Amino acid sequence: MNDGVWIFGYGSLVWRPDFAYAASRPALIDGWARRFWQGSTDHRGVPGAPGRVVTLIEAPGAACWGMAYRIAGGDRNSVLAKLDYREKGGYRLAEVSIRFASPDGGAADGLVYVATEENPNYLGPAELADIAAQVRASRGPSGHNVEYVLRLAGALRALGAEDDHVFALEVLLAGES
Repeated sequence: MNDGVWIFGYGSLVWRPDFAYAASRPALIDGWARRFWQGSTDHRGVPGAPGRVVTLIEAPGAACWGMAYRIAGGDRNSVLAKLDYREKGGYRLAEVSIRFASPDGGAADGLVYVATEENPNYLGPAELADIAAQVRASRGPSGHNVEYVLRLAGALRALGAEDDHVFALEVLLAGES
């Protein structure tokens, strides 16, 4: 099938989508929460010293803000191949219902990359102070892990999004980019 598709981004894809897309819109996915529970050994850390990046956890009643990108049918295969490589550190594709935040609302079916506890880079829950300490100590080919947290927090604020987990981590790391 070569139809277009919506991709929901909730981590670095919010501010750095580095792929061709036909449209983008602020959006939410219901029943999911963003958490810094995934290890990064290829972007924000290295093997033996992983950084922490976000994944999604199922959370009834929650809503995760991000950006939805419409990929044109002709670009679908190449964009998904690029994203599969970018998200190779433990993420898998999942189908989601995307709810658009503006201007006229609406919804669409789409895809999202999720890292579950079955992947070898999954770090799982930890105290926020411990997550902050790991983020402070981590750097990888894509830069310092602190930058990832601060850029995500800034991008979410620009969307008018709420995310207590991200914003609390940002407070612990403020001034460390």
